[in-house]
Amino acid sequence: MGQIESLRTRLPEAAKDIKLNVQSVFQTTTLTPHQIWGVAVASAIATRNPEVRNAIFADAQAHLSQEVTEDAKAAAALMAMNNVYYRFRHMVGKESYSTKPARLRMNWIGKPLGNKVDFELFCLAVSAINGCEMCIRSHEKVVVDGGLSEDQIHDAVRVAATIQALAVSLEISQENNSYAQAVA
Repeated sequence: MGQIESLRTRLPEAAKDIKLNVQSVFQTTTLTPHQIWGVAVASAIATRNPEVRNAIFADAQAHLSQEVTEDAKAAAALMAMNNVYYRFRHMVGKESYSTKPARLRMNWIGKPLGNKVDFELFCLAVSAINGCEMCIRSHEKVVVDGGLSEDQIHDAVRVAATIQALAVSLEISQENNSYAQAVA
């Protein structure tokens, strides 16, 4: 049994749909294994849940090269910064902020270790988790222009959404356990 499956079995009844989704999203046929698992690694980091991150990392090792793993880590790190910065610029809505240079280093975006389009897909998935409209639009355009279909993008975001839901569901399970121990 893989690490993700082990987490899946611990989900509470309230997360029954998530149990099913965790099982099915890794079986998509529109994405390559590198795309599925790269999105999964980047998304797991973005959840900030150590259990989810460790399980995804453990199961992804059989599917990813070191380069793709590093690109997924870089996508999560860069989007942690960019999503905050660009979400602020978008939400504040003042032209004056849009004209200021970011002055934030983002060299990895220009030169990922692996496939550029796959790296952008990882960035798109993390941006969806982090809720940055500007970054989502930007990365979606690059990915489409790079040749990926809307179905592939859709499946990548489904993976990201399900991994986020897995992290939240595990927190629900932990809260249920804490509550039961407090009442006992």
